[in-house]
Amino acid sequence: MGIIVANLFITLDGVYQAPGGREEDPEGGFAYGGWQAPVSDDEAGAAIGEEIGRIDALLLGRKTYDIFAAYWPHQTDEIGNTLNRVPKFVVSDTLTAPGWEGTTVLPDAEAAGRLREEHGEVHMFGSGVLIRSLLEADLLDRLHLWLYPLTLGQGKRLFDAWPIATTFRLAEPARSFPKGAVSLVYERAGGVETRDMAAS
Repeated sequence: MGIIVANLFITLDGVYQAPGGREEDPEGGFAYGGWQAPVSDDEAGAAIGEEIGRIDALLLGRKTYDIFAAYWPHQTDEIGNTLNRVPKFVVSDTLTAPGWEGTTVLPDAEAAGRLREEHGEVHMFGSGVLIRSLLEADLLDRLHLWLYPLTLGQGKRLFDAWPIATTFRLAEPARSFPKGAVSLVYERAGGVETRDMAAS
């Protein structure tokens, strides 16, 4: 049985919208597209490259798929070669003719969860709506947050209106990078417990 890993580039205030470029996703009047590069560094970039190198299949929500499909088929670097080579899956109830070669359309999160039966490491990028759907269905094995040291005050947030109380545990040691980014890999760890803090 394989695993589904969601990779999300995210700010301290939980924004994941348009990290890669100014025009990547201006929805809602988002003014900070391209926020990731100034707070990234070579070491963080190499770690992201290593993560992409482990991909056996790529899973995306429709919005992120459209962004990736407009860019990556034209790239011939190592990351581009990997993303163009591996099988790609997009969850959508409206897309009928995907243009990116090697793409299969899936109807819902349940169908996406079954990819673990055929692939070792299924990786996601962006796709916050799909991440929430997979978490709600308990079909996401790892949530890999690439946390960057800035706040934006606007934009799409992963856990806006999140209805489920849950805890996570670190699946790998946290890793920090020279400009302050941190790699945090989490697995679900059950419900939330409450208790009073012991007196010191």
